[in-house]
Amino acid sequence: MTVDIDQEIAAPRAVAHPPALEPLDALEWSQAVELPRIVATATRPAEIRRAWIHRAAEAEVLALFRAVSARGEMIPAPWWLRALAEGRLDSRETGFRIEDRVAQLLSRRPGWEYVPWAADGESGYWEFMPSENGRSGHKIPTTILTTSRHDGWIDVLPAHTGTTPPPIAVNGVGGLRSRLGEFEAVR
Repeated sequence: MTVDIDQEIAAPRAVAHPPALEPLDALEWSQAVELPRIVATATRPAEIRRAWIHRAAEAEVLALFRAVSARGEMIPAPWWLRALAEGRLDSRETGFRIEDRVAQLLSRRPGWEYVPWAADGESGYWEFMPSENGRSGHKIPTTILTTSRHDGWIDVLPAHTGTTPPPIAVNGVGGLRSRLGEFEAVR
């Protein structure tokens, strides 16, 4: 059997559907928050500030965040950027300063460990290791994280097993310092 190539080429083709396109700014955002693998060994938030969102001009970061989040989808972003976009935080540097003050406080206390491998774009969190599998038998340790949920910027998740309890809002680094004994008492 022989095939006439010229007829095959000239034959009408079925109408192709146009390709589905993802918004380019969403792809750009995923690259903007991506952290290098080396940050897995970080012991403080300052050591993971290597993504574009940490280094680029603040106005550019904010503009891209607003463009991508305008579709109403939850996108990965650090707490300070959410607060900055809402007009509740004056600058990215203020957010960094809060994270660094928490790190300065907790890194000097025994039992606290920084966990840098939160999702891309997030700032990591602190865990109080003695509260995990101690006398109380909790499987999840007391956890401290920075948040845009309230203007104290710090939440504490008590040690627990099973359902995650509601976060405890803490009023800034001073409030955290004054309540650390309470949070560290669960072992």
